[in-house]
Amino acid sequence: MQEKISNIKALAINDINLAKDLKELFDVKVKYLGKNGSVTELMKGMKDIPKEDRPQFGKIVNDLRVEIENEFNAREVVLKEEERLKTFEKEAIDITLPGKSNEIGSLHPITLVKNELINAFLGLGFEIFEGPEIEEDYYNFKMLNIPEDHPARDMQDTFYFNPNILLRTQTSAGQVRVMLDKKPPIKVLSPGKVYRSDDDASHSPMFHQMEGLVVDKGITLCDLKGTLDEFVKIIFGKDTKTRLRPSYFPFTEPSVEVDVSCSECHGKGCKLCKGTGWIEILGAGIVNKKVLEGCGIDPEVYSGYAFGMGIERIAILKYKIPDIRLFFENDVRFLKQFK
Repeated sequence: MQEKISNIKALAINDINLAKDLKELFDVKVKYLGKNGSVTELMKGMKDIPKEDRPQFGKIVNDLRVEIENEFNAREVVLKEEERLKTFEKEAIDITLPGKSNEIGSLHPITLVKNELINAFLGLGFEIFEGPEIEEDYYNFKMLNIPEDHPARDMQDTFYFNPNILLRTQTSAGQVRVMLDKKPPIKVLSPGKVYRSDDDASHSPMFHQMEGLVVDKGITLCDLKGTLDEFVKIIFGKDTKTRLRPSYFPFTEPSVEVDVSCSECHGKGCKLCKGTGWIEILGAGIVNKKVLEGCGIDPEVYSGYAFGMGIERIAILKYKIPDIRLFFENDVRFLKQFK
């Protein structure tokens, strides 16, 4: 029996020292000290030992258990330290390397310019109105003095759903809705998306417009010029000048094209302004009397001015962007420049 106990002790110590990790070590513990382990089996065999020898046998088996547990505990400490060091090595952080961070996004350049324009006109006392993008021909054309046979319709290639429903070609339709619902004085700004069948480096089938309307007693072209003078100074700088040139729009009479002094050469002439010193930014004019009459506003009492600009055009001039399609390609290399 003594030889058997010595063999169990030797095997147990050997298995404990050969355990490569904590799992193997605990398997060894179960093998020898578990419910059906070798040492436990020795205790179960005590019934076959003479009664007078049982105390001595019990002491020997108990000492064996204590020795094996001590060996186990010592090996457990060693393996835990090894695993801790391996974990540290695996999860080590090189503090000399640049850290990882999440990039913070930014507003799209069109949104940036749109917000800047809105803020400028809010400061000039305008209210904001956003009409529907799917519009009726009645508001988009007819109420703006553009009947079905009017040649001005040929100036715009329109997306129609049916003869009466279309994707709006201008946010002026929203101004009509305001004039029908509200009596003067009116001072409203209508920003939003518009749609025309056109696509090249300077045109997009979907783009953004912002149109303004002021209707009150005694409104003249001088009021329009003063408003636009203040607006361009806010957007392009305090030294920017405006110039009005005669033009034609069916919903304004007289109509003008509005130029600003070139921000690149300050009027001297350069590639950006094609040597003229001026850059066209928007169309405007005095609201046609027929438009006022159609909206139930007496043109003998009230007058007004209207203006409209492409937000992409303003952004192109402001950021010197060569191709309008860059706004819609979602190239992160392009967009991240506007953070």
